[in-house]
Amino acid sequence: MAIDTNYAKSMATQLAQFDVQAATTKANRNEANYKSKLSAVTALESALKTFSSTIKSLKSVGSNSSVLINTASFSSSDYATATVSSKAVAGSYDFFVQQLASRHQVAFEGLQDSDIDTSGTFTITQGSKSFDIDLSSIDSNSDGTNSLEELAAAINAATDNSGVKATLVRSNGQVSLVLASEKTGAENEMSFSTSGTSGGAFDAALAGPRVLSQAKDAIVRLGGETGIELTNASNTFDNIIDGVSMTFNKAHQAGEKPVNMAVAQDKTATLAQAQKLVTAFNTLMGTFDQLTTSGTNASDRGALAGDSSVRAIESMLNQVIRKQFGGSTLIDFGITADNQGKLTIDSTRFNKAIAENPEGLDKIFSGKDALLDTIDKNIALYTSSSGTLKARKESLNQSLRKIDEEFDKIQTTYDNQYARYLKQYTNMMQITSAMEQTYSLF
Repeated sequence: MAIDTNYAKSMATQLAQFDVQAATTKANRNEANYKSKLSAVTALESALKTFSSTIKSLKSVGSNSSVLINTASFSSSDYATATVSSKAVAGSYDFFVQQLASRHQVAFEGLQDSDIDTSGTFTITQGSKSFDIDLSSIDSNSDGTNSLEELAAAINAATDNSGVKATLVRSNGQVSLVLASEKTGAENEMSFSTSGTSGGAFDAALAGPRVLSQAKDAIVRLGGETGIELTNASNTFDNIIDGVSMTFNKAHQAGEKPVNMAVAQDKTATLAQAQKLVTAFNTLMGTFDQLTTSGTNASDRGALAGDSSVRAIESMLNQVIRKQFGGSTLIDFGITADNQGKLTIDSTRFNKAIAENPEGLDKIFSGKDALLDTIDKNIALYTSSSGTLKARKESLNQSLRKIDEEFDKIQTTYDNQYARYLKQYTNMMQITSAMEQTYSLF
């Protein structure tokens, strides 16, 4: 009989596959298990990070840094704006803006490059601070002369510059050196002096610069035009009233009506902030349910069913939301958990509670070791760069790499067995063929 190569290959394939079948089945099962768990842990990490992002946003709601939102409204939007924290007390306040703060700005006109001395020191003083410009060291192009451009550059580059900016203004062929304080307020008024200079045009210009803007403090009167005087170097008054920072934008004219600011609770916005927590919490719990479901059969079972990490996170969150902070709990504000662990808000009860005890809500959510801070710190134990979930993903990826190595070994075993069986069947068929040829001779 002729040697049937295809038959030998088919038999070698079947026998070699049988030899590695058990190892292949086990490796495939382990690979599927590791991949399923890796996908689930990644989904868990993503859900926790999304939840953490919401917590962080609630920890810093604009200037409020709280779920409790207070707002300020003005009788005229032209004069001022305000940021209001949860500490602000509801009330109505009148402000008369007598004077806005301004920067000191002066111009040195009529100077030529040749007027700038090449020796001596130019000193700029602001209040108790001053800095020096060594005129002998500002010649950037080494031509033996100084220029207005080189002087301006030296002022701006001075490492001990106290807050002065220099610019050159060109008009009708004339160049003016303009110096301006970076900050507003009388304390930032500039003065100028020299030592070791020639006493020429440069010194003369310093003695009488054109004042473009006076250095002034803001003057605001609380209660009206003759009310309590409040001064500040900036137009922004931090905590002008407890929990309220204001920026004034326009000054009043004598006899004008003061601008009124009304501070009040924004119950709608506060409820919306609390709802963000509830929604984020419930979404996270929904993810837990999907990943840990026991199911009715193997295919429905969650990849993290019975997982200790998920149970620990869920237990931590359930404990925290029931915990008392500053003498109050979420339940006091109508936020309760049902028998499925999901949160709900009774809006009527919530609004009534914040009207009666806004400080209580603030203490629950705000500050170090309060509700949001506690949740944030605990979630970070799992989601940070050195957290539990990262280590777990690395472990699963390591297991998958080992599975790849197992598949390589299985393939090597298969190849060796296939070659052995192919050789055996080929030899057997060759012997059979030879016997048939010998038999045909008789």
